[in-house]
Order: sequence, then C-alpha cells, then structure tokens
Amino acid sequence: MAAAVLASIGVGVYALTDDGGRPRTAASQQPGAPEDNAPDREGDGDSGDGGDDPRRVDSGAVADPLNGISLPVPDGWYGEELQVGAALTSKTSYDCPGDTSKTCVKGGAYSAPAVVLGTRGDTAEEVAKADIAANAEESYGGEAYGRITSHDVLASKAVTVAGQKGYLVRWKAATQEGSDGFVQSLAFPSPSRPDQIVVVRFGVDTDQQEKILDEITEGIEVAEGGRGNGQDV
Repeated sequence: MAAAVLASIGVGVYALTDDGGRPRTAASQQPGAPEDNAPDREGDGDSGDGGDDPRRVDSGAVADPLNGISLPVPDGWYGEELQVGAALTSKTSYDCPGDTSKTCVKGGAYSAPAVVLGTRGDTAEEVAKADIAANAEESYGGEAYGRITSHDVLASKAVTVAGQKGYLVRWKAATQEGSDGFVQSLAFPSPSRPDQIVVVRFGVDTDQQEKILDEITEGIEVAEGGRGNGQDV
C-alpha cells in the first residue's frame, strides 16, 4: 500500500509528515481534498518500528475521540490518533515499485467522517459504495504503484460495527506495477453522533492475509466515554 505520504491509505502507503508533524495523505495533496484526513501509505524510510514517538500505539487499540470509536492495533502494526480520526499502519516497509525513491508499507487503515472525505450518501451502504473507488485510487493508484488496471468485488454486505448497522465493500485491485491490493471501505454511524457517518478506509497488499481486514473490522469498538462526546465537523 504505497500511497503518497502516510497520508494515503492503500497498502502501498508511504508515511511522511508535513512540517507540523501531522500525517498527510495522498488525498490531501489533490486539489479540493481535505487535509490531514488520513495517514500516508508511503513510509518515512526508517526501520518501521515506530521509534520513540509518543503518538504511536504499538498494541491494544488506538482511540478516535472525534468519532467515538477505537481501532484495534494488529500485531506488526502501530496506531496513531489523528485530528479527524485514527490510523493504523503496518511496520513492514519496502521501496515503492513505481517510484523507488519512496517507501511503501504492507498495509494501512484510517477512520474519518464521510463529510471530511467528501464521500456522499445518506446511509452506510450508500457511503461505502460511493467511497470504494476513491479509496482504491488513494491506496494503489498514482506513482507508487502505477494505475489500477482492474478490480474484483470480493464483498459488498451489511455488518455491525461498534453496535451500529454498517456496510462494507471490499475489492481486490490489480496494479500496473508491484503488489496488487485488498481495498475496503467500511461505513457506519458514529456511536457518539448517529447522524454522522464514519468511514474506515483499508488497503493491504495481497501478499498479506485478507483476514487482517476482518480482524480490524470486528475489533472496532465504542471508545470509552465516546458515546455522547462527539463533535461537529
């Protein structure tokens, strides 16, 4: 998931930050796209162990106070709280196949309100279906992996997330260069603000096990003290 700066989230994501130390995403680099809405898929070129950064969570769960949820941190990944959500990033990195001057990671995921991502829809199903193409492009399109040449729909179904009725769409995207990827858009009402739909974008290289998507999806929970504490965005 090599995206263009840890701001993007497909498995080729690379993790760079802006001068203010905030994660940037591939989407944030596009005209009109919101800033700071996701971690980057590209890596920062270090060993990937997270170092001593106090913002990083290496186990357990990372909180997303804005949306009233927490995301589970899988083994070999780390989590970070973002301004408008939370992010999960694989610690395994490699040179992006389409641009070897950049570093990509094996997987990533991040949460953000649908309105921040610019994804339209009145229901979780409408939002998930509307978001998946943009997610795939952010995760595996562009210089890091070349263009997406085709995709297969692996799942499109209703799910329950953090006690909310949600919906997920999962693709297997074929790229022009390098690894193909599993891409998933998951949408559900925020436990803290039911009128606000949350989107969790996933991108994982296909040499990783697809079940990591299910592990994260099933592990999303209502954040402690999250109900009733949501904020307008």
